[in-house]
Amino acid sequence: MSRKGSSMPPLKPSPKGIAKPEEAWRQARLIPTTGIGGQDEQEQRATSSLLAVMGSVPQFGRAVLDQVGAPAGKILPFTEVRFVDEDTKLSIPDGAIVVERGKNRWVCLVEVKTAGAELRAEQVERYLELARVNGFDAVLTISNQITSSPEESPIAIDPRKTRKVILRHLSWWQVMTNARVEHKHRKIGDPDQAWILGELIAYLDHERAGAGGFDDMGEKWVAVRDGAREATLKASDAGVRDVAGRWEQLVEYIALGLTQDLGREVEPAWPRKVDPAARRDLHVRSMVDRGKLLASIRVPDAAGPIDLEADLRGRRFRTSVVVNAPKDGRPSTRINWMLRQLATAKDDLLIEVRYPNQKEPTSCSLKDGRLKPERLLYAVDPKRDPWTFRLTVSKDLGMKRGRLAG
Repeated sequence: MSRKGSSMPPLKPSPKGIAKPEEAWRQARLIPTTGIGGQDEQEQRATSSLLAVMGSVPQFGRAVLDQVGAPAGKILPFTEVRFVDEDTKLSIPDGAIVVERGKNRWVCLVEVKTAGAELRAEQVERYLELARVNGFDAVLTISNQITSSPEESPIAIDPRKTRKVILRHLSWWQVMTNARVEHKHRKIGDPDQAWILGELIAYLDHERAGAGGFDDMGEKWVAVRDGAREATLKASDAGVRDVAGRWEQLVEYIALGLTQDLGREVEPAWPRKVDPAARRDLHVRSMVDRGKLLASIRVPDAAGPIDLEADLRGRRFRTSVVVNAPKDGRPSTRINWMLRQLATAKDDLLIEVRYPNQKEPTSCSLKDGRLKPERLLYAVDPKRDPWTFRLTVSKDLGMKRGRLAG
């Protein structure tokens, strides 16, 4: 169209340094993060977005509902469902999910919290009672509180309330893990559904959505850490059990993050046949007696479990893995094999070599090992074959409470 006689200003060239002006523009999104007025609206938008995408992208919806124990079938999502009890009291769960297959129906109420809001036992128990009275099958809670399994609730619930109704819990980080694994690794066959799921991921990943992962170690972290460092900490001190619980959340957060990256299920290696309360007792005892928080993570096809250690007394956070030494070759050949595997690792990595019948390992930094591999041989008997290598990355624990790094 001719611009002659038009009052429109002439088009200007793109600013220098920007090939296309849209590179500096904000992309339009299916689920916008702008205009969220407060906690209620944040929860409403998160609930509606999640449930709608579960219904629109069945592969993702199935991945989420498999953890809740739902049967296979068509997923029908609803938000802000209303109930009036015998006392005419109005209850409005954030959502509901109906799964239909033939004549069979499975119904689940959904309660959602975002940001720092935590689930309330009274509210969840009321929804469990609503589900029982109406013949529903389950109640699903979603919040930023991370638990070790969907069967574990972050709040204490009267066990009588779950005799006829199933209670399951998912963290937003678990939901994000399901979304990223299906989208990135397992792939969504339909391109439109893949785009929709990608938009949900973009929304949940934004800080305004209130659907984060793990924020910090809690308000009592600094006091507990300092008490452990000074060896004055007691099991009865305020906040000790809370820190133990948050440590487990951090470990679960790390495992889920690795699952997102690898597309394989990465799990904490908690002691078997030990319930969550007893596990926290072990963490408390470890903080009091040793000034440490310990955990391990199992990664499929990895050389071994990844060990995590928060040393509260030394103010260090260590991540390590044990690798078995090769069975063939001279000791120096086996040492050099390990060094070759670490070609892209940072210089400050600590290498500890264990030898049979040796009390203390032979150790040095990766930097020193690269310069003089013989430092990792057994000094008393250089011909002795190495047994295992422990590789450790150590970071400052920090002074604040955020994710142990500040």
